[in-house]
Amino acid sequence: MTITQLYYVLAVAENQNFTKAAEKCFVTQPTLSMQIQKLEDQLDVLIFDRSKKPIELTEVGKKIVNQARNIVNESYRIQDIVDQQKGFIGGEFKLGIIPTVMPTLLPMFLKSFIKKHPKVKLKIEELTTEEIILRIKDGNLDAAIAATPLEDENIKERVLYFEPFVNYIPKGHRLHTNEKIDVSDLDINDMLLLEDGHCFRDGVINLCKAFKNHSDDQFQLESGSIETLIKLSNEGLGMTLLPYLHTLELNEREKENLHPFNAPSPAREVSIIYHKSELKMQIVEALQDVISGIIRGAITFQNVKIISPLPK
Repeated sequence: MTITQLYYVLAVAENQNFTKAAEKCFVTQPTLSMQIQKLEDQLDVLIFDRSKKPIELTEVGKKIVNQARNIVNESYRIQDIVDQQKGFIGGEFKLGIIPTVMPTLLPMFLKSFIKKHPKVKLKIEELTTEEIILRIKDGNLDAAIAATPLEDENIKERVLYFEPFVNYIPKGHRLHTNEKIDVSDLDINDMLLLEDGHCFRDGVINLCKAFKNHSDDQFQLESGSIETLIKLSNEGLGMTLLPYLHTLELNEREKENLHPFNAPSPAREVSIIYHKSELKMQIVEALQDVISGIIRGAITFQNVKIISPLPK
């Protein structure tokens, strides 16, 4: 049994296809298949059910994959120890970012990070929180930037910043004349929300649930992007809540529709998260250092109340 064989097994388990797995591992498909067959012969079990399309893990195969992932991750730790000893910050680093953070935060830190750490090859994907958690556990992401706390024992969190919620209320709305808004003023029934699957949506719903301003009816207007919510609100279809960083890019006319909350302002906690195995921590720490330094000048709110992104 070798680390390479286990790595091939993980690739097939992820892609559910021998050809795609071989491409990912930069080997020929016969080479990959032969090594997996050798491992199965040695263990005297079938790891994959090849009769299924796509290929599926057998019951014992699922257990083998879970253990293989631990072994492969621990093997990476050896190189990680060497890199940290040498003070080396480089190599490929797979980073996920949730959709309500990606468009505002990424442009703020990416150029500075690349300039400061040119040997790091960042591979960045926009993913939902659910996708991020699965990929971190599967070893397909090194870290991610997401709303926390997640309360997952397999994932560690380092807070980057606290981002207040800001009301976006168009003219003609019942709350537009209010200079500041109390959370108790909110009514979920006239609020535009992101589609299901966005943790920012969950935070807004939790905020309204706390004051019982929540309906179990299907919401009439939902969108996949905050930009669309702003446009719908401009058409008089309701108010919405925005993360603070999104308000910085609004034009002057749109900024007239912004109304802060009375203190303490509801806010979300945004963190860099990673697997408890703590691989590539030198890059995690480098990201935290760059982002925290940049964001410190962008968000000056202090009196905030953190709203959980997860439904309670």
